Amino acid sequence: MTHFHLLKVASVNKITPKAIVITFGIPNELSEAFTFIPGQYITIKKEIDGKELRRSYSICSAKKDKGISVGIKEMPSGTFSKFAQSIQVGDTFEVHPPEGRFTFQPENQKGENLAAFVAGSGITPIMSIAKEALKNTNKNFLLVYGNKSLEETMFHKDLTDLLKEYPNRFSAQFVYSQAEEEGALFGRIEKSTINFILKNKHKETPFDAFYICGPEAMIETVKATLEDNNISEDKIHIEHFTTSDDHSAPETVEEGKTKVKVLIDDEETEIIMDRKQRVLDAVLDRDLDAPYSCQGGICSSCVARLTEGKVEMVKNQILTDSEIAEGLILTCQAHPTTDTIAIDYDDV
Repeated sequence: MTHFHLLKVASVNKITPKAIVITFGIPNELSEAFTFIPGQYITIKKEIDGKELRRSYSICSAKKDKGISVGIKEMPSGTFSKFAQSIQVGDTFEVHPPEGRFTFQPENQKGENLAAFVAGSGITPIMSIAKEALKNTNKNFLLVYGNKSLEETMFHKDLTDLLKEYPNRFSAQFVYSQAEEEGALFGRIEKSTINFILKNKHKETPFDAFYICGPEAMIETVKATLEDNNISEDKIHIEHFTTSDDHSAPETVEEGKTKVKVLIDDEETEIIMDRKQRVLDAVLDRDLDAPYSCQGGICSSCVARLTEGKVEMVKNQILTDSEIAEGLILTCQAHPTTDTIAIDYDDV
């Protein structure tokens, strides 16, 4: 299992009043470990006020850029995102190498036309994907990007530069909910917005892939509208930045105890847990070094293989049906439903 590495902050850039871009320098000996696919994220670990926090942030840099950059927007209740606004050059953090399945790989993506629907900080992985598509392929890229206002639009200057550099292959439709700007749509990314893009403004364009990233409600709206327009599910790629999960157990999970065999780094440990508790929480309560980040089912850091017994996942927005059939589970979403289960964090 891959572990965290100590990285130093090489640069910090303020891009909106509430957002910064942090670039980590990557030592030569770690260059292979931190090679990434556009769309992936890194997990940052930091102790703040005596409590260890882990947060996943999508990579916004291009593959050929020096170092790895992430964009961090301050959130009203975000402990780490507020702390991040004071990060300075030279600060060090424990960083996990890139992970994630929301990726763009040119060799696997057929067709010429890509589209992305994003809102707020959901732009960060799209920046890396768009740069790869524009700079290293001949594909066309459409971005539909929602924010409150231009002032709060992360990477607006970078996007403007890309529009100038690739006027025939890159187009962007900005959407603002609290300000009116020339050339931008007023409101939110709703069904009418999506249909306007697909059936009017770009009706002659057969899009081959759609990347969606942002708040859960927006994602569900875009996905449903694309499906209403007969877009097949295999063309739709989703990355969640937030979740509505309240962390309660489903009513279908009965009271009781389960013996859990946990394999991490070739070491097996047995624990007893309450079925109303989630597997990852029980593992962490025993101070086992299981991989995790969001703990809300919106990243894939805590994936493990279920080798014995059965579990019920509260929510699954990441694993495919075939992966579930192979035994993969999100341990942050899994409740045991049998007397014994065994999970393997190494074999994923």
